Amino acid sequence: MSRYATVKRDTKETEIEVYLDIDTPGNVEVSTPIPFFNHMLNSMLFHMNSSAKIFAKDKQNYDDHHIVEDTAIVLGEAFKEALGDKRGIRRFFSIFTPMDEALVLVAVDISGRGMGIIDLDLKREEIGGLSMENVPHFFRTFAYNAGITLHIRKFSGENEHHIVEAAFKGLGISLYEASRIVNNRLPTTKGLL
Repeated sequence: MSRYATVKRDTKETEIEVYLDIDTPGNVEVSTPIPFFNHMLNSMLFHMNSSAKIFAKDKQNYDDHHIVEDTAIVLGEAFKEALGDKRGIRRFFSIFTPMDEALVLVAVDISGRGMGIIDLDLKREEIGGLSMENVPHFFRTFAYNAGITLHIRKFSGENEHHIVEAAFKGLGISLYEASRIVNNRLPTTKGLL
């Protein structure tokens, strides 16, 4: 049985719609007004082995902040909804993701407690319309709304395109692995996630 969700958010600033199927590898379509953000979301969802559609419209066109933040909110909510009751999931996963000279650690706990600890030490102002200050903001906002604990840390790297892409790919892989159903019990001693 496939786990999927469709979530919409329509405000005075943005209109976001996300469809996410976490069990069916397939077509990924991403449309936001930020070219590099599109590239990163495509990479993340591809390595998450998902089928997904993300549509994001900016109604104010101030800068990239509202699109990045609201997409993170809706994508996080879709992931949380698609997980259902979390029975049988692996829950934890971590990976060191290399991309050329860059090496980034991503660790995930599908805990029900949203928290993002991000240390990428990004210095560049922006890449392809995506402000580098909004990269950690995306990860934190996604983690909070998905109800996951997320750690992302750069261990090496000079090219910030490589660093950011390694983080997004690592997140996709980690979400896929942590959400796999491996048994029929709730993965907590508390009895509730």
